[in-house]
Amino acid sequence: MSLHTSSPDRFDEVWDVLVVGFGFAGGASAIAAHDAGARVLLIEKQPDPGGISICAGGGIRTIVEPAGARAYLRETVGPDVPDDVLDAVAQGMAGLEDYFRDLAKVNSAEIAVHRRPANYPFPGYDAFGTVEVLSIPGFDPRVEYPQVRGRLRGPNVFKLVHDNVRARGIEVRLNTAAEKLILGRDGEVLGAEIVQEGTRKRIAARRGVILASGGFEASPELQRKYWQIRPVLPVATRGNTGDGIRMAQAAGADLWHMWHFHGSYGFRHPDPAYPYGLRVKKVPDWTPGLKEPDVRMSWIVLDRQGRRFMNEYQPYLQDTGHRPLDQYDAQTQRFPRIPAFLVIDEEGRKLYPLGQTVLNDRTVEPYEWSDDNLKEVGNGILKRADSVEELAALIGADVATLTDSLARWNASVAAGEDRDHARPSGSLFPVTNPPFYVGELWPVVSNTQGGPAHDARQRVLNAHGAPIPRLYEAGELGSIWGFLYLGAGNLAECFVTGQIAGRDAAQQSPWTVSAQQTAAGQPQRTGQ
Repeated sequence: MSLHTSSPDRFDEVWDVLVVGFGFAGGASAIAAHDAGARVLLIEKQPDPGGISICAGGGIRTIVEPAGARAYLRETVGPDVPDDVLDAVAQGMAGLEDYFRDLAKVNSAEIAVHRRPANYPFPGYDAFGTVEVLSIPGFDPRVEYPQVRGRLRGPNVFKLVHDNVRARGIEVRLNTAAEKLILGRDGEVLGAEIVQEGTRKRIAARRGVILASGGFEASPELQRKYWQIRPVLPVATRGNTGDGIRMAQAAGADLWHMWHFHGSYGFRHPDPAYPYGLRVKKVPDWTPGLKEPDVRMSWIVLDRQGRRFMNEYQPYLQDTGHRPLDQYDAQTQRFPRIPAFLVIDEEGRKLYPLGQTVLNDRTVEPYEWSDDNLKEVGNGILKRADSVEELAALIGADVATLTDSLARWNASVAAGEDRDHARPSGSLFPVTNPPFYVGELWPVVSNTQGGPAHDARQRVLNAHGAPIPRLYEAGELGSIWGFLYLGAGNLAECFVTGQIAGRDAAQQSPWTVSAQQTAAGQPQRTGQ
């Protein structure tokens, strides 16, 4: 049965499903909608596809023991996520091995599944694994995706998605941004206004619009609205500026856990115009009480007074490392830990590179961190101090306070136990031998987790908990991770929620676009 809209709007093109954003979630949504019989248009506002997805490590979290995993997930997603939403995601995660093996038929990708415990010792922590795309015959990520730096397996996964989109003939338009949803008189979503290579068009989506446009890592304005901590530097893409959040809000969407983002601490580039932060070295994750790291961490982190204030090696540093920096001192009217200060000695400098670059951006020359950290001393990311007194002057701290902090730390290393902040014993490393080196540390964000609330069918919900007709979301936008992140969980969520959204949107009864609603001189697009 076809539905008719009473809207007088005119459209330049007509499709069944419009998918906004071509990362993992957008690709999965488009594939699912196409396979369910819909005519799909997939748009991406950046000049290259992949979004932040392609920058990922590439392990996609799966479930090998559903009952145990479900208990773990309930502890980590937080109280705002309903049971049926959580169940839908968990069920989809359990099916990801078969899903990827089916995708791999297109290009003979090598798929592997590994058992991988979760990050925290909640019940069910050992019920998980990861799916990985180990290799694809003839694929060189440096040739096909030269704008991507820092990871290998993320490009492998995206290549698999990309080839499946191509094999289906799904129309993809790059440099094409969605700016506004088109609503009917009763609030149903009819399509979107897009800007393609500078030309504005009105796209009708007869069955639905799927927002898979990511979060707001690169939007300082939205960060200020929802976070106390600031500034927070993006590390991977400039494309995620909250477009989907704004469009959904304009249609009446409710929001959830906007405070939660996946991030750590890192450095500023010496060029103030450089748009990205530089993440601190990726260290192996560990599970409290079950598996502690034996990787030496060469640095300690001090505040502006020269005091240690945190465990520098948290169980999942790339997720929660920023949180201890989020303190505002009303007495001094400033953030005493922004910037914080990473401090090492000469032996620590030699241990390994302190920073890394992970990004998807053809317009920026990626920063290549030196193996011995000396380039960073030369360009000012790190500053050298030949004595504790010089180190205190660089931080702006009292010499006696800093001397005491170093003495306490080195005593902890000698004793094999950090009694101040419980850093894992296997990670302890002294800071004793000058010259010392110090770098300013700033909060950095890899990706946000908050966004529009949704139901188990990935339908965006309004403030009263009712679905907004024909509006869906997938992936990072409105993610379920509302408290603690599950490593590789965003990637799994992209594919699970993309499948759900794509199938459900394709199954909606189409509304009819009349001849009068098709813009004069423009063909009515009904396929790709």
